[in-house]
Amino acid sequence: MTSLTRTLLAASLAASFGFAAQAAPAIHTGPAASPIAQSVEVPAGADIIYLSGILPPVIDKTAPAGTPAAYGDTTTQAVNIFKIMKERLAEKGLGMGDVVVMHVYMAPDPTKGGRMDFAGMMAGYTQFFGTADQPNKPARSAFEVAGLAAPGPAMEIDVEAVRTKK
Repeated sequence: MTSLTRTLLAASLAASFGFAAQAAPAIHTGPAASPIAQSVEVPAGADIIYLSGILPPVIDKTAPAGTPAAYGDTTTQAVNIFKIMKERLAEKGLGMGDVVVMHVYMAPDPTKGGRMDFAGMMAGYTQFFGTADQPNKPARSAFEVAGLAAPGPAMEIDVEAVRTKK
């Protein structure tokens, strides 16, 4: 039996018994001090999971509906969105380190002169990404938008995550 024949036979047996090749994890690149990845390379054979935009929950039910006060300050909103994101990813067997792309849409903040509160969002973001416990950082874009579909929240965030085959 030739070497090529043995290799083909082994591959055929592995495939028939469900032993698939394992995909490597995503590769996050960029300066260590940066809060975002410069790039993220997704390996062939990985599953991509898209999470729709997540809005923060109402935390003050006594505040007028549809007002920023009902959702808390920008940092509180960001932390609450990332907690929801973490739960939704966990339902899929994923974690925050599996997030490879993030889009942050931010509404004008009346307490910041009508500009988005980027610093407030970052204060929440850095509790979940680029930490000692979870060092992976996604490729990310942040946008100031005229408004969100729901009045009151400061932001909406959507992500793409990757599941590698095991």
